[in-house]
Amino acid sequence: MDQPEINNQTRAIIIGGGPVGWLSALALARTGLDTVLVAGDNPLQDQRTIALMQGSLALLDEVGVDASLISDATPLETMRLIDGTSRLIRAPEVSFQAGEIGHSFFALNIPVGNLVKQIQDVASTHSNFVYKPGLAQDISFDDKVTVTLESGETIQADFVVGADGRQSRVRQAAGIAVRQWDYPQTALVTHFHHEKSHQNISTEFHTETGPFTLVPLQGKRSSLVCVVTPDEAERLMAVSDAELSRYIEQRGRHLVGRVSDLGPRQSFPMSSQIADKMADNRAFLVGESGHAFPPIGAQGLNLGIRDVEELAYQMLHLPHASISDIAVRYNQKRQLDVKSRTFGVDMLNRSLLTGFLPVQFARGLGLYAAKSFAPLRRTLMRQGLGAYST
Repeated sequence: MDQPEINNQTRAIIIGGGPVGWLSALALARTGLDTVLVAGDNPLQDQRTIALMQGSLALLDEVGVDASLISDATPLETMRLIDGTSRLIRAPEVSFQAGEIGHSFFALNIPVGNLVKQIQDVASTHSNFVYKPGLAQDISFDDKVTVTLESGETIQADFVVGADGRQSRVRQAAGIAVRQWDYPQTALVTHFHHEKSHQNISTEFHTETGPFTLVPLQGKRSSLVCVVTPDEAERLMAVSDAELSRYIEQRGRHLVGRVSDLGPRQSFPMSSQIADKMADNRAFLVGESGHAFPPIGAQGLNLGIRDVEELAYQMLHLPHASISDIAVRYNQKRQLDVKSRTFGVDMLNRSLLTGFLPVQFARGLGLYAAKSFAPLRRTLMRQGLGAYST
């Protein structure tokens, strides 16, 4: 894309080229701030898909991105949870219907690369946005933030946004501590064609090693998130397409029939982490630089998008408030949401891994209540859509 000349004095620098980084840059540019995005990532090679909930879709629409027009965007009308364990105490199958809470769908499932491309196209139309490909080599803080690029060029700004993932340079440079814990799990992702219609139903099997999730794509196609032990993930990465197809059919209880035409595979070790602060020292954290957890319930990126929404909202007050005041407010606003979602996903994931009967009973009882008690089920659905949706 054509780039305007950069003024090395700017208002905001965003580090990180995934969907949260690009969306942060676009949202801040739309508030009128001169914004520079520094990114060396290539998310177009990312094989994952993202289920964007209604709250996330509302923010995309607000910044000029119509997610329904993105290639391969697929509505998820039903979210189905199935206990795929063989344990003594098993939870009942539960289906959540978007129509129960007045929506035609819960989310749009979108390939990561397609989403980033659409945000890039919109961001490139803003004269106060500049994209700098490459990595940030150094980040320092004084009266301004100074970022040194790979080329040796330096850029100064009022503040920096860390959208640079779990090993965030921005977080480290700002001296923000992080708590991290690992799981004995690895996620394998791919996509495939199948024989039967998915009927726009996203199905998440809860197994002894973690979730096995089939998420609809356009036509008779779905994406897969399969969480297994590291050894099993290594084996599945190496088997033939025919063998992996049979494995998916069996683990998915043949819900979509025969599986064929598998896409590329990727695997990711599972861990969780949470930063002690979401903002400090002219640095603001969004997405996995501030929080990360296993892929359960499509909460991860949607939580990051809520970071972006709050950040852009707080920056609207910049003419009348200092960066430090805004950092305090941003941190306070995001802490409860981030901690509660991280804790909830962590507890659910651990409940899958343990064979301790009281834990299995509690999980089963919770899902039974969600299935049987409509007001609770509707409350859970509204919470799952995102803190900013109604």
